Amino acid sequence: MSAAGTLPPDEKRLAVGAPIQDTRGDKIALACIYTALGFFCLAVLYPIIYVLSASVSNTKKVSAGEVWLWPVGFTVDAYKAIFDYDAIVSSFGNSVYYAVVGAVVATVLTLLAAYPLSRKGLPGKGIIMAAFVFTMMFSGGLIPTYLVVDQLGLLNTRWAMILPTALAVWNVIITRTYFMVTIPEELVEAGKVDGCSDFGFFWRIVLPLSKPIIAVNLLFYAVGQWNSFFNALIYLTNEHLFPLQVVLRQILIQSKVDPSQMPDTSKLAQLKELQQQLKYSLIVVGMIPPLLVYPFVQKHFVKGAMIGSLKG
Repeated sequence: MSAAGTLPPDEKRLAVGAPIQDTRGDKIALACIYTALGFFCLAVLYPIIYVLSASVSNTKKVSAGEVWLWPVGFTVDAYKAIFDYDAIVSSFGNSVYYAVVGAVVATVLTLLAAYPLSRKGLPGKGIIMAAFVFTMMFSGGLIPTYLVVDQLGLLNTRWAMILPTALAVWNVIITRTYFMVTIPEELVEAGKVDGCSDFGFFWRIVLPLSKPIIAVNLLFYAVGQWNSFFNALIYLTNEHLFPLQVVLRQILIQSKVDPSQMPDTSKLAQLKELQQQLKYSLIVVGMIPPLLVYPFVQKHFVKGAMIGSLKG
């Protein structure tokens, strides 16, 4: 008698390569999972669709609650008003600058901090890592941080939006773990045998192998900078340096429209009439850049985040 003849029915099907039929419990579990995922997708997609529809619908229809899913009384007046409002245009440019420059600076600092911490030969590595982790649980507070920024002469400068939050310890930990998994010590030793310096090894070997984790850091930092507004409220008083989120906050929460930002004062009444609709169009404008960037880094993002979270 063959060995396959002594196996239970399920193992026998595996031995001969026959497909295994899902049990009733498996089908119920899959149905519950897909149903939950469907509700989750609806909970995420419906607000986006509603905001998009409200931004191109008639203002009176939106105020009357007639817009539920699709646009009613299609119009793009709110988007035209955005380009007539100087503060929105300039703040959008500021947000792009903060997101791009801030992400690059923060990613460089994260890589330079994480790579040495991933190597076994770094003296005092445990103490340095403990100091990093300590800052995740305790901070100096808002007033001491403000005084430091003031003493450094960063108030009312673009660097006030970039340097104080330029390094995230959690990103350092993920990046450090990525290096520990993908850059073995044997590769470092081989580089030293070939006469490669530490910086040369980092530049020529480590960085080309680290595209996924670089994409992860760029995306994390860019999205964080794009959504940031609190630092601008604390460190900036010059309205020409405000990011888009501060202007959006003024319109959404304070219902504030500055007449001095309108080159054509005859359009001010129209802008006030469109103020409700302007809120939705600004939300759409604020959503577009992250939604456009994410598909290009999704492949590297998933790979880098998964590898970087394997072990601590």
